[in-house]
Amino acid sequence: MAAPVYLLWFVAKEDEENDDGLLIGVYQSESSAKAAIERLRTKPGFADYPEGFQIHTRDLDCDSWSEGFFKTDV
Repeated sequence: MAAPVYLLWFVAKEDEENDDGLLIGVYQSESSAKAAIERLRTKPGFADYPEGFQIHTRDLDCDSWSEGFFKTDV
């Protein structure tokens, strides 16, 4: 099994439907990702949306979207 990494994303509330997230970084541990949130949460832009941080776990050397995808018009 591949080792997990922790992706830290930031999505402002108004951007949720547009899928315009910012990938902040990729971290070796969840605690490192949480530490990054603490460093950034008071910075301009981030401070306006304190709930905008999201941590997602992914495994290295594993494919995502392995079944393909379909684009839908909204």
